[in-house]
Amino acid sequence: MASTPPIDTSQSHSARIWNYWLGGKDNYPVDREAGDGIVAVLPEIVDIAVATRAVLVRMVTHLVEEASIDQFLDIGTGLPTANNTHEVAQAANPAARVVYVDNDPLVLAHARALLAGTPEGATDYVHADLRDPAAILEQAARTLDLQRPVAITLFGVLPFVGEDTEAKRIIDHLMEALPPGSHLAIVHSTSAVTGEGMEEAVRRWNEAGSAVYHLRTPERITALFDGLELVEPGVVSCPLWHPEPPEVGRAREMDEFCGLARKR
Repeated sequence: MASTPPIDTSQSHSARIWNYWLGGKDNYPVDREAGDGIVAVLPEIVDIAVATRAVLVRMVTHLVEEASIDQFLDIGTGLPTANNTHEVAQAANPAARVVYVDNDPLVLAHARALLAGTPEGATDYVHADLRDPAAILEQAARTLDLQRPVAITLFGVLPFVGEDTEAKRIIDHLMEALPPGSHLAIVHSTSAVTGEGMEEAVRRWNEAGSAVYHLRTPERITALFDGLELVEPGVVSCPLWHPEPPEVGRAREMDEFCGLARKR
């Protein structure tokens, strides 16, 4: 693993802001100030952060239990928190193998927390950029068998790729390298529900010095799955994707949408 880089605490950081909203401890006053500024214009952002983590749990559990997936490539990992992908997958199947990918030096500094999996399974961390899918696949092959189905998760990372054609190029490169039965899961922000509130929140996010973040409409998010078979209910607000029984019928829409699709 690469050496741990120095951490700049003078400027807010997107991963630390998200960590703050999730109730984590890996953040600094500058991150909390930026996070509070966004909460001021979009109070539900904290609920969105929690809902995003909850849908990760439901999707990964679905993939293991319903689709018999035991290999995961989690790209855009972010800082470790509760219910990381390997914890969810290995709770359902202790032999599951998970590779995390991020190009953020801050995440690299915390990556060892992502490597403590079950004895039966395996976890690894790859320091690489989403825009270089060939390098990701090459390094993931150290841990994953790419001749067998793999689930790729892109949770909250595609908004940092502004052009739809570039996002689709990345997705196609990754999925073309995998066999039928592989899956793609995406979680992506939109402004379809709150409109100007989310747009102002993103403006403040970008002004805070974090990596530039781009919203997409639900239709543009759906188009990223072209060529794959969407799992019901398709691309929907995260709380509406296979909600747990207590939430069925009363889950509310949020500006974080998600979808899961299968390679035929």
